[in-house]
Amino acid sequence: MALFYPNSIGITHLLLILRKTYPGVHSDQVGFPGGKAEHSDRDILDTALRETHEEVGAHPDHVKVIRSLTKIFIPPSNFEVQPFIGLYNGARPFVAQESEVEALVEVSLADFMDERNLITQNLTTSYANNIEVPAFSLNGYTVWGATAMMLNEIKEIFSKAL
Repeated sequence: MALFYPNSIGITHLLLILRKTYPGVHSDQVGFPGGKAEHSDRDILDTALRETHEEVGAHPDHVKVIRSLTKIFIPPSNFEVQPFIGLYNGARPFVAQESEVEALVEVSLADFMDERNLITQNLTTSYANNIEVPAFSLNGYTVWGATAMMLNEIKEIFSKAL
């Protein structure tokens, strides 16, 4: 869930998370709240809302889903991701799920839209060494891979609307 919300002084922000370090392909990476579907989920949107609630404390009743984004297949984890854009109505404190979220990364809309934050960087990943990847530099973090692709799509949508 790409969650946009006003902070305490009314400035629009985007919420990302830094995942915990663990033995897995997405360890210690910045991404959106989200995760695997469970049998109790009605559909993939229900999954996104449930996971967002679990990982950052944003109650589904307070999230207005604006639209879906393009599905993305992530080869290292063998997952197809269906991202959504949501608006969170009000500046409420978020609560990081201790078991999965290392930190909340709250990025202002102005910083997100700033072209100077589009970068390329050499990274070593779970599947390749020293590869150059397109990325975003946001709040001191490098956001790359599928999350960067989703961010790029959101940025393109917003650029057309502004």
